[in-house]
Amino acid sequence: MRIGVLTSGGDCPGLNAVIRSMVHRAVAGHGDEVIGFRDGWRGLLDGDHLKLDLDAVSGILARGGTILGASRVRPDRLPDGAERVGSRLAEHGLDAVVAIGGEGTLTAARLMADRGLPLIGVPKTIDNDIALTDVTFGFDTAVSVATQALDRLKTTAESHQRILIVEVMGRRTGWIALHCGMAAGAHAVIVPERPFDIEELTAKVRDRFTAGKRFAIVVAAEGATPAPGTIDFDEGGTDVHGHPRFAGIARQLARELERRLDKEARPVVLGHLQRGGTPTAYDRILATRFGRHAVEAAHRRDFGTMTALRGTQIITVPLADAVPARKTVPAARCAEAACVL
Repeated sequence: MRIGVLTSGGDCPGLNAVIRSMVHRAVAGHGDEVIGFRDGWRGLLDGDHLKLDLDAVSGILARGGTILGASRVRPDRLPDGAERVGSRLAEHGLDAVVAIGGEGTLTAARLMADRGLPLIGVPKTIDNDIALTDVTFGFDTAVSVATQALDRLKTTAESHQRILIVEVMGRRTGWIALHCGMAAGAHAVIVPERPFDIEELTAKVRDRFTAGKRFAIVVAAEGATPAPGTIDFDEGGTDVHGHPRFAGIARQLARELERRLDKEARPVVLGHLQRGGTPTAYDRILATRFGRHAVEAAHRRDFGTMTALRGTQIITVPLADAVPARKTVPAARCAEAACVL
């Protein structure tokens, strides 16, 4: 077979592990040829590619980012996108294309597959919000980085008797906030799934100081919002890709808590630190398994599907079932983490 691969959307620890695994399984296991398209769908649309052999993927297992580059171009949003993708597949003699990405990438892959094109998806997002897979690679690394940051911030918060509001990634779901908050013992966690009560948050922090504690750590997902009408809150606008451009929940909460409690409050925004750098061992293993099974799916001609982790097994599930839904934090998990509701 001749298989194409691309990485699209935001970068994520583990992308190179998927690419490496695919090449090893395809080339060494099946005698296939693999070509990679640079900068996601843009590279496929423009025919910008490179040959991926065993030498090309040597030493990339532990590297963050993606050797292929990424972009947020989506062919399903172009009037002639499907036709251009189909033409490139024919031009390069491709039997299958594996698209590694998050919600937008997988939506495009699904629509291309609906047009009869041989697309297979591999779910990638640090947000862990793709339905029908227990975990996405990149999530464990993001949580580990955020937890390490929280551990370090506790000591400085205590030394200066401060409230620290730590903003982590999570536009629409709060999985990173939930997990790193629990792992680091944060005193309050705020997630996008449930608008928070500023009075409850203020009471939680006040109670700590009343009990003689010298600091408080609040973890807030970037997409979290207050209950309507409770406080003045700037929700920001959207970026050029239509994604929310947040105005900074940490900054706004720090100002509000400082005013209400007469305590020094500081915002800390972790930002892209969470999605860069070396992937954890767990993410390397999961990404490697996804890459191998994507090649096997191509050989079965199991198109219009994506790889998924179910329990301990890697399976394939229909993209049509995976992309319309978003995996959100359920109420029971919020209760475990003492989220502010």
